[in-house]
Amino acid sequence: MTDAIAAADRDYVLGTHDDEIARLGLQHTVWRPRALGAWQRAGFNVGQTIIDVGSGPGYATLDLAELVGAGGRVIAVDRSRRFLDTLEAGRRARGIDNVTVVESDLDDATFDASVANGAWCRWVLAFVQRPRDLLARIAGALKPGGVFVSHEYFEYASWRAVPRSPLFEEFVSATIANWRASGGEPDIGLEVPRWLEELGFEIESTRTLIDVISPRDYMWQWPKSFMEIGLKRLVTLGAIEVGKARIIEEELERVGNSPDMRMITPGVLEVIARKR
Repeated sequence: MTDAIAAADRDYVLGTHDDEIARLGLQHTVWRPRALGAWQRAGFNVGQTIIDVGSGPGYATLDLAELVGAGGRVIAVDRSRRFLDTLEAGRRARGIDNVTVVESDLDDATFDASVANGAWCRWVLAFVQRPRDLLARIAGALKPGGVFVSHEYFEYASWRAVPRSPLFEEFVSATIANWRASGGEPDIGLEVPRWLEELGFEIESTRTLIDVISPRDYMWQWPKSFMEIGLKRLVTLGAIEVGKARIIEEELERVGNSPDMRMITPGVLEVIARKR
């Protein structure tokens, strides 16, 4: 890994390495039905221009590109060259040519004025340094009547094991602390509706997305993959001591291998808002 890639990897809470790219693919597969439902309710359609804000490796980007069709366009913005290279490879493999890739830090990214019919972001505002400023720039990029759709956490600490597991809660607390130490805010969803209204949007719908799942549910693979990579990441960053990490790892395995366990997922707020 080059010094530049290593630095970019450190800047991301979970990194940009191959395991994280694969985890993001699994995450999108789990959440894809909810993304498609949100886009449908927002009126994303053939021929439109949609901005994928913080596209990552482009799993949602390519779905959006197929949705808007050859007459539409998707503008994918992300600061990670590794992620964007993955997106480009996926685009070529699927024969998709209506995607414009923009490599830019979202805290500095600029958008052409009134260029898009819609914008989508999922777990992006929670990571940037100036989320309200980013929303203001997205607002400027949307045409009048354009729609903004977001999925952001509003209560990350709702991620709990049932029955209760203090070690599991310690892992979640360490994740939240590291997130905030990096300059992000895991519960940013609590601010999004108010900011959008201040920026001239009308909130068309909000809904909470939270599940109680068991190891038998496919959705279990989403938090499971995060736990595996997230714990290693906390150790790498020095947020958890190696010995403590081993104890937590054993507990996470116990939680995941107990058929009578349940898990409450982190609370996500879906917001659909239209620019006046």
